[in-house]
Amino acid sequence: MSEPVSEQLKAGQKARAITLEVVSATRLSEEEFWSNSALGQSLACFGHDRCLVTRISYANERGLPEVYNESISASNDHDILLFVHDDVWLSDYFLVDRLVDSLEQFDVVGVAGNRRRSAQQIAWFSTGNNLTPDFGNLSGVVGHGKGPFEGAKYFGDAPVECELLDGVLLAAKKATLRANGVLFDPRFSFHFYDMDFCRTARLNHLRLGTCRISVTHQSGGNFTSPAWWAGCAAYLAKWGS
Repeated sequence: MSEPVSEQLKAGQKARAITLEVVSATRLSEEEFWSNSALGQSLACFGHDRCLVTRISYANERGLPEVYNESISASNDHDILLFVHDDVWLSDYFLVDRLVDSLEQFDVVGVAGNRRRSAQQIAWFSTGNNLTPDFGNLSGVVGHGKGPFEGAKYFGDAPVECELLDGVLLAAKKATLRANGVLFDPRFSFHFYDMDFCRTARLNHLRLGTCRISVTHQSGGNFTSPAWWAGCAAYLAKWGS
C-alpha cells in the first residue's frame, strides 16, 4: 500500500534544508488577503511545508520592483525567492521541490516564456511591436479564470531555455541575484518590470527557463491601457530595442 501524500510530503521536507520565500504585494488588508485572494487561499494549503515562508506587502501602494527588491536585499538566509501576483492560484503541493529542481537547470524560472527576443518587442509573448503571439517560440502553461484549474492556455513545451519570462511568477536563488547585482528597476511599477528584469538577468549571463508548475491567473493583463503604454515607452527608451 502506498504512503499517504501527507506522509510523502513530510518525508520530503526532512531531505531538504532550504527556505522558499514567497514575495507578493496586494492592495488588500492582511485579513482580506488571507481570506479572499487567490494567492492567500492557495498559501493556506501549504501549511504542511516548513520550507515555505511568506513576505506579503499588505495594503500596498508601491510598485512591484520596490517590494521585490526589499526581499533581494534583506539580510536573511532564505534560499529561493518566489515573486508572484496576489491574484494567482498556486495548485501544486510539490511547489518547493519543483522550484529547487528547476533552479538547478536555470538561474531564473517562470511558468511561461519566449525562447527568443525580437526588435521593438512590446510583450514577452509577442513577435515585435504588436501583440501577435510568437507561436513556435513560446513555452509553458498558464490557466486563466476566477477559480483554480480554469482555462489552461498551452504556450509550448517546458522546461526550455528562454530569453523572456512572464512576470506572473518568477523565481530565483537569492544568492544568485545578489552575486550578480540583478534587481528590478523601480521605474517599471506594474508594467514591463518583468521584461526589464529578464533582460538585466541575461545581460549578467544568467540562464532563464520555464518550469512545470500548475498556476491559474485571475487576470489576463491590462495590455494597451494608458499605464501600459507609458511603461512600454519607458522600456523601449531604456533598451533601445
